[in-house]
Amino acid sequence: MTFEPKKKLRIIVLVHQDLVPPDSLDGLSDKEKLEVKTEYDVISTLKKMGHEVYPIGLYNQLDVIGNALMEHRPHIAFNLLEEFHGYPLYDQHVVSYLELMKQAYTGCNPRGLTLAHDKALTKMILAYHRLQVPTFAVFPINRKVQRPKRLTFPLLVKSISEEGSVGIAQASLVHDDEKLTQRVEFIHRQNKTTAIAEQYIKGREIYVSLIGNQNIQTYSPWELVMEKLPEGSENIATLKVKWDPAYQERVGLATRAAELAPEQHKTLERLSKRIYRYLFLSGYARLDYRMTEEGQFYLLEANPNPQIAHDEDFADSAAHSGVPYDQLLQKIMTVGLNYQGSGQVT
Repeated sequence: MTFEPKKKLRIIVLVHQDLVPPDSLDGLSDKEKLEVKTEYDVISTLKKMGHEVYPIGLYNQLDVIGNALMEHRPHIAFNLLEEFHGYPLYDQHVVSYLELMKQAYTGCNPRGLTLAHDKALTKMILAYHRLQVPTFAVFPINRKVQRPKRLTFPLLVKSISEEGSVGIAQASLVHDDEKLTQRVEFIHRQNKTTAIAEQYIKGREIYVSLIGNQNIQTYSPWELVMEKLPEGSENIATLKVKWDPAYQERVGLATRAAELAPEQHKTLERLSKRIYRYLFLSGYARLDYRMTEEGQFYLLEANPNPQIAHDEDFADSAAHSGVPYDQLLQKIMTVGLNYQGSGQVT
């Protein structure tokens, strides 16, 4: 049964120009379906709910948005962009443009996106507030790789700004300076970004989904488990783990509600709300933690505007908390409409 909102909205949905989904997924290969799954799930569900929905494909022209605002006069822009002009960090500037146009939008504000996109800056802010984050060092391009003495092995090496585990593999976990140098140079070469090496925290991989602006709500903590992980491999959310169905099956990937003691659950909820506020996040986000055997939570990454496809972690976590997919999308829009500073068509 589809949830029917009281007010039908005019919605433009901002997507990459190559990810404007067809009206039906029939006839597409599994790979093609996976590429447009989020866009298709969001757009088709909003239409079923009775809203007026206009997908807007973007690459590097802001006037495409400006023209859509004039043509459709949307109540809200549903932002599914993860990059602009081929660069992941530019999505924050698209949101700035929406704010300049006084247009209500879904998801995170520009400041929150800027802070969370920089994994080092995120950790610095949280360390200032005395929250537990892995010790780390940053390695810019065209600089000699020199490990600070305080940074002890094993270390996990990744891009400072890429999302979706791009550049992360089992080889990202290094145990000596030679491997550290090799992996940092690989990130520089492959990702064309600064690298960050951080203390590897052994433990459970737990995600917390949050939604809201001032009043923040958390959904059920979610855990990533690999039940058939090869001997000697660590439970790292690599690129293959996140995006390769055959590999997922091979390692026995499962995501499910995390089994936590009531006190651990309360601690994680309080901690997540603090982090959300310290990083000036809004809209919705997913926080990625490691939980040690001693029950300590280390924040690994903050992910504003995370993947919200149906049957993915964020939506599954919300559903486990009693919020089905259509109601989740409606809630995301309500939060966007209520965000202070955004304009709204009447």
